[in-house]
Amino acid sequence: MHTFQQNKSNSFFALLSLPSTAMGFALSIQISALSWILTTQYNLDIHDVGLVWAAGPLAGIIGQVIIGVISDKVWFWKGRRRPFILIGGLLAALMLLALPNLDIISAGLGVGGILGVAIAVALTLDLAINVSFNPTRSIIADVTDEGDERTKGYTWMQSISGTFGVLAYAVGAAFNNYVLIYAGSVIVLLFSIVPTLFITEPRELEAEAASENPAEQEAARGEDSFLGMLIAIRPLWAFLAYDVYAMGRRMLGIEPANYYAEIACGVATLLLVALTMLEKDRPGELHLSSFRIVIAAHSFSWVGIQTTFVFLIAYLQQELPDMADIDLGRVGSMSFLVLNAVGALLPALVLMPLAHRIGRIKTHVICMAFMTLGYVGLYGFGGSPMHIYVLMAVVGIGWAAIVSLPFAIVSQKVSQARMGLYMGLFNLSVVLPQLVVSLGVALMISRAPDKSIIFIVSAASLALSTIAWSFVREDD
Repeated sequence: MHTFQQNKSNSFFALLSLPSTAMGFALSIQISALSWILTTQYNLDIHDVGLVWAAGPLAGIIGQVIIGVISDKVWFWKGRRRPFILIGGLLAALMLLALPNLDIISAGLGVGGILGVAIAVALTLDLAINVSFNPTRSIIADVTDEGDERTKGYTWMQSISGTFGVLAYAVGAAFNNYVLIYAGSVIVLLFSIVPTLFITEPRELEAEAASENPAEQEAARGEDSFLGMLIAIRPLWAFLAYDVYAMGRRMLGIEPANYYAEIACGVATLLLVALTMLEKDRPGELHLSSFRIVIAAHSFSWVGIQTTFVFLIAYLQQELPDMADIDLGRVGSMSFLVLNAVGALLPALVLMPLAHRIGRIKTHVICMAFMTLGYVGLYGFGGSPMHIYVLMAVVGIGWAAIVSLPFAIVSQKVSQARMGLYMGLFNLSVVLPQLVVSLGVALMISRAPDKSIIFIVSAASLALSTIAWSFVREDD
């Protein structure tokens, strides 16, 4: 083990943050360029763009949970997280290079349309990101102690990752998204490979103290089973059911005439989350009650933010009809640059000290409230690029919290020996709502004459998230 890791120096936390930064950078490129390149270069309809974006959450469901479980139990290449970071980083870099060349790939494969190739590339890119994202977050918990040290690890992760996210959008805004894609593929590859060579992982993970309660022992044995995982994500059942239904409907080419399924999903989700808020820890369930409350609260956040990620370009095309495609791409990049600039600066400089003073949960609730106000402002006043930039800065307060504090919160509520599993299950509170956005919200927005409805959806979702987070119990 290197001295800087033993001493837990700032250089160690910086290096520890780079693998997650690589995956975040790849995701920033995807957010900045994917919808833009599909609508401008390949002329896909906004509904088809939503289908391409659905590939990401599908990859997250497959990648993060399975890799999380596996990485808790295996050891090769001198690590349990390292192999998946290396493999994922290489695949992500290659798929980024494929994005501007979908037509060439399609012609080479003899495929008639772009949509299938776009879905395949997006799926592989997201699978690569998700293969690595779980290990890059779990390794922080593996090599830090609980409490302020772990909070520091996750806030440093977001500060450095967010800084490079700002760089990604700055490149897209100052040059163009093609420069961003090619430069980003190199950064993703280097940041995935180099840090893993200098970080020493513990050979054994510290497990929770063995319980003498037979019910709790049985519950611990059942956590890795499919049924155990399904019980752990109970607040997300309606999201999961809708995603299966909507994906099947979309693949069969069935266009619904009404929104009955979407309304049913919304009502069922609210009921499940409400029941979760009222849950108490029960014998035999260990930490599951607290974990379920966290994923219930977190899921609403991602309905709102994903709606913005996917459909901001549609709103810009409506509000700025005389602007050229390249300039629209720059406005979108600048909007996300502002969002990520705030998201990069706040975690280490503001959120970590504030969380130490008033607690992580209260800090997170305050940030979610600011994000809700930002979306209300975008709906009412987001008619010009400058107004959008200012209000995206307000939204960025919540974004800074979403991508940093929940990981520290979850790591305090689950077993150290099952960190990969629960980080993977926690990710379902991200990807299942993302699929709802790609399959359900996309349908509504594609039919809506006024695309500013995206900010109504986002504001409502973040308001629900703010309320739900206030029910999460603060750990000592």
